[in-house]
Amino acid sequence: MTTASTTGRRPLTRSGTSHGRRHGAGVLAIALLALLAWPADARDPFAVAGDDSRTRGHRQAPLTLLEYSDFTCGYCEKFFLETWPKLFSEYVQPGTLRLVYRDFPRAPGGPSMDTAQAARCAGEQGQYWAMHDRLFTSRDKFSRAQLRQQATALRLDVPRFTACLEHAGDTGDIMADRVEANSLGFRGTPGFVLYVTENPREAVAIPGAFPYETFKEEIDKLLKTTAPPASPASPAAPAPAADPVSNSSSSAPAPTSARPPV
Repeated sequence: MTTASTTGRRPLTRSGTSHGRRHGAGVLAIALLALLAWPADARDPFAVAGDDSRTRGHRQAPLTLLEYSDFTCGYCEKFFLETWPKLFSEYVQPGTLRLVYRDFPRAPGGPSMDTAQAARCAGEQGQYWAMHDRLFTSRDKFSRAQLRQQATALRLDVPRFTACLEHAGDTGDIMADRVEANSLGFRGTPGFVLYVTENPREAVAIPGAFPYETFKEEIDKLLKTTAPPASPASPAAPAPAADPVSNSSSSAPAPTSARPPV
């Protein structure tokens, strides 16, 4: 087992190899987070505000899955389409797991930033998750004109959405998400941290779009360290439909590289 430095922050210890994408060969890279004191001047990635609109599921779920992702990333789409629906039905709906989404734009401009901004602009009108789901299931997202079409489909106030998108007022916060991910050792998308909600020191990092079975194994391990989950007081967000975006030009493309470039 080796330890990789994370620039003065929590060190990241890894087991296995670094080629976590080769699912068929059974090669897996699961990183255990040795959570030390987080610097006082840094944003704590495990501090989730009660009114955070980018949280999906019951806020008192015993486990939290922190996702760093990019709406234009093929592997991120793969996770959303193949793994997320199973996680939702098996763990989120029953109140066992909540998802916290964070942006990891692979470029400081262009579609990576525009789509992240678009989701936040939709969130200002109470439609964050609706836009999130559309962006992961549609190819119509690589220009601002297409993003405005998505806003129209969601029946948003399009002039307000457009003004928000052009102002790009969330750029700093979006890049702060990426810096946070880098501080935890992630260099590509998607990246996940699964942790005990009330005790983030009990955590495991999953650096890639691994199959559902990998997430299930790690969730079940961590659940053994927690008390039985309480019944949700309110229903979780609905699971994405198989094709929630009408007239989508194509489904998510099958990724061809070992890891999307950052």
